[in-house]
Amino acid sequence: MAAEFIKLYPKNPDPRRIEHIVKALREGAVIIYPTDTIYGMGCDIHNARAVERVARIKGIKPAKNDFSFICYDLSHIADYARVSNQAFKLMKSVLPGPFTFILQASGNVPKLLNTNKKTVGIRVPDNDIPRQIVHVLGNPIITTSIRDEDEIIEYSTDPELIFEKFQNQVDIIVDGGYGGNVASTIVDATDDDFSVIRQGLGELVL
Repeated sequence: MAAEFIKLYPKNPDPRRIEHIVKALREGAVIIYPTDTIYGMGCDIHNARAVERVARIKGIKPAKNDFSFICYDLSHIADYARVSNQAFKLMKSVLPGPFTFILQASGNVPKLLNTNKKTVGIRVPDNDIPRQIVHVLGNPIITTSIRDEDEIIEYSTDPELIFEKFQNQVDIIVDGGYGGNVASTIVDATDDDFSVIRQGLGELVL
């Protein structure tokens, strides 16, 4: 069955449609959604089967995944990561924004994702669509990028083309308008010697 194609506006996402998406996530749906950078694919972090599906669609083993978590804000960050005061201060100063912070994972992460990874990526995107989804859901969703096979364009930006490509692999595709084609800036904050390990959209002054 083809995925649902749901139009939402980043400035004021329709609460009823957000509720509909959240209900689907709780039932194990895999969704594609806009962020403040590129389109992402994800699911409820508490649904192991859905996490496995995302890994399968990406062509990776779940235990080897590099999924990040999309959070509404930093209020529950300690549930998933160990954050120093310095790292928290830095994150608070630039989030919501186009950054992924790599942090030491808390004991919850291996259980959630069936992985031995000691780190987790944390995203708080400056886009109300994914933030409202996780706010209503009550916990983060995993996020991984939607890549394009095109040699020139690394990431798919047109929601209709994304729908054409993924309509038979995922359950919901959220059209939040054209996405960007520059990914987030990845910051290693596993200790207080912060470093940028991938320069993306976000500019960070360390």
